[in-house]
Amino acid sequence: MERWYVAAKKADFDGWARRFGITPVVARILRNRDLTGEEEVGKFLRGTLDDCYSPWLLKDMDRAVEEILAAIEQSIRIRVIGDYDVDGICSSYILTKGLEILGARVDTAIPHRIYDGYGLNDHLIEMAHRDRVGLIVTCDNGIAAAPQIALANSYGIKVIVTDHHEVPFCTEASDSSGEDDPAECIPGEKQQNAGPVSGRNPGELTGADERGKAQDRDACDREPVRRELPPPAFAVIDPKQAQCRYPFPGICGGVVAYKVVAALAERTGSQALAEGMEELLEFAALSTVCDVMELRDENRILVKEGLERLRRSRNQGLRALMEVNDIAPERLSAYHLGFVIGPCLNATGRLDTAKRALELLQSATKAEAMNAARELKELNDSRKNLTLQGVEEAERYLRGRHMEEDKVMVIFLPEVHESLAGIIAGRIRERYHHPVFILTRGEEGVKGSGRSVEGYHMYEAMTRVKQYFTKFGGHAMAAGLSMQEADIENFRRDLNADCKLEAEDFIPKVHIDVPMPLEYADERIAEELELLEPFGVGNPKPLFAQKNLRFLAGTKMGANKTCARYRVQTESGCQKQLVFFGDLERFGTFLEERYGQGSEQALYEGRGGFDIAVVYQLGKNTYRGRTELQYVMQYYS
Repeated sequence: MERWYVAAKKADFDGWARRFGITPVVARILRNRDLTGEEEVGKFLRGTLDDCYSPWLLKDMDRAVEEILAAIEQSIRIRVIGDYDVDGICSSYILTKGLEILGARVDTAIPHRIYDGYGLNDHLIEMAHRDRVGLIVTCDNGIAAAPQIALANSYGIKVIVTDHHEVPFCTEASDSSGEDDPAECIPGEKQQNAGPVSGRNPGELTGADERGKAQDRDACDREPVRRELPPPAFAVIDPKQAQCRYPFPGICGGVVAYKVVAALAERTGSQALAEGMEELLEFAALSTVCDVMELRDENRILVKEGLERLRRSRNQGLRALMEVNDIAPERLSAYHLGFVIGPCLNATGRLDTAKRALELLQSATKAEAMNAARELKELNDSRKNLTLQGVEEAERYLRGRHMEEDKVMVIFLPEVHESLAGIIAGRIRERYHHPVFILTRGEEGVKGSGRSVEGYHMYEAMTRVKQYFTKFGGHAMAAGLSMQEADIENFRRDLNADCKLEAEDFIPKVHIDVPMPLEYADERIAEELELLEPFGVGNPKPLFAQKNLRFLAGTKMGANKTCARYRVQTESGCQKQLVFFGDLERFGTFLEERYGQGSEQALYEGRGGFDIAVVYQLGKNTYRGRTELQYVMQYYS
C-alpha cells in the first residue's frame, strides 16, 4: 500500500482567499504548488501571454535571428532537423512553418529511430552536404552533437542549435594556483553517442608514486568546478546553459522553437507571421504536455492559452486526430493531449517513421488529413497491443526468475520492439515502484531503456557500471543504453549490489493537499478547482482525504464491470456517491483481509458498513446533459 503525507506548508490562506476571491481550501492548494507570494498566485490564476518571457532573453537569440534572416535574403537552403517524438515533431513543424511564412527555402529532416538514432548524426550531415544545404537549424536536439556539428562546419554548413536538454559538461577540481585538474566528463541528457565516461571515477586515485596519489587526494578534496561543453555551432539556443538569462529553463523543445519564431516575427514585423503565431502556439502547448514538462510558470500559461486555440484549431491534421479519436474539440483537455493525441503522433516514430506524423500536421485538405489520421490511430492501436504484450512478457520474466524483490529490475525481452522498451519500463516501474531497465535485442547487440523512482539517480548509477555499455546516456529518472547480451546478468548483479535504496523507498508516496470531509467538498470548491486547470506534472489534480468513511453499498459499472459506484456515509451522517475507476479485484482483496471473508460480496449486496480512510478527487461530471459533483476515490486504507 501507499504511504500518505498531508502537506503542511504555511501561508496567509485567509488573506489569499480575500485577495483573489477564492476559498481558503483552494488557497492552501495553491501554496502546495510551491507558490509563495501574491504576485505568483495572481500569475497562476490570471496569467496571460503578456506574462510570458521575451524570446530575446535566450542566449544567442540575436545571432540566430540575424543568421536566419540573412539566409532567407540570400536564398540559402535551410534544413530543419528535429526528433522522432512529439516534441521533436512539433518543434519541426513550428520552425518549418515559421520560416515558410517568411519565404525561406526550407525543408525538414527527422531521423529514423532504428536507422539513425536520436538527433544529429553523420549521415544527416552528409545528406545536407549532398543537398547543398547552407544552414541547419536543429530543434529538440543538437546540444550534445559536437562531432556532427564540427563535421557540418568542415563542409561550410552553419548550424544553429535550438534545444532544451542538459548541456554536456566536465567537472574539474580547481586549485589555488588557478590550474584545473580534469576530473570527469558527463555527456548531456538524451545524447545519442554517449559512451563510457572519460577520465577517472570520482574518488579513484591514480599516479605512479605517493606524490601523485597525494595530489589526486587533494584534487578530490577540492570543490569541483563544472565547465560546460556546448557544441561548436554558430548559435546555441538552450535555456539550460549556465550563461543563459532566461528566467524559466523548464521549457520544452517546442517552446524554444516557438520563441525563435516569435523573435523572427518581432524583428521582421511580418503581419503574416504574427498571425501564424496563433496556430504555432497550439503546437507549443502540445509539445509541453507530451514532453512531460512541469505545468508551472510560463508553461502553465502556454498550455492554458494553447488549449483554447486547439479547441477551435484550423489545422487539418489536429482536427482529424480529434475526430478519429472521438474527441469533441470543445472538451479537449491536457489529458487528451498527453494520452490520446500525443501517443498517435508518437506511434509513427516508434513503429514506422515520424515523417508521417509531420506530414499529417502539414495536410492541406481534410480528406488528406483524415486518411493520415486513421493510419496513425491504427499504428497507435497496434503500439498499444504490442505494449500490453510486452508488459505481460515482462511480468512473466520477473515471476519466472523470482526477481520481484530485486532493488533494480533488469528485464531482457529479446523479441520486443526496441522502441517500446521505455514505455514498458514505465509501466513496470509504476506497478512495482522500483527502478526498471527493459532490454531488447537490436540490430547491433542489446538496446535498452530505463525508468527510475524518486531517490535513485539512474544516470549516476549507470556511470558506476559503465564498463558494460557500448553507449549510454540519460539523467536522474530515465536513461538509454547499448550493450552486449553476454553482459546482462553481470550488469543486473552489479546494479543491485551497488543500489542503496531501502525497503521504504519502494513504497509509493501520496501527497494529500487538504484533509476534508466529503460534505465540505461542495459546488463552489469544484468550480474554483477549474481555475487551477490545466492539470499535469507539477500541477496535479488536488487530492483530499477523509478518515472513517463508511461504505454502505456498491454497484459495479461499465460493460466489463471494471469500475464501481459506492454509497458512503461520513461521520456526521451525510451520504454521498463515491466512484472508483481503479483495480476492483485489489479493492475486494483489501475488504476481505480487513473485514473478513464475504465482505466484498456483502458490500455489493448492500450489506456494507465498512469504515475506510479514503483519498479522493473532486470534480464535475456531465452525462446526458446533466452536470453533478463527482467524488472519485484514488486511494484507500
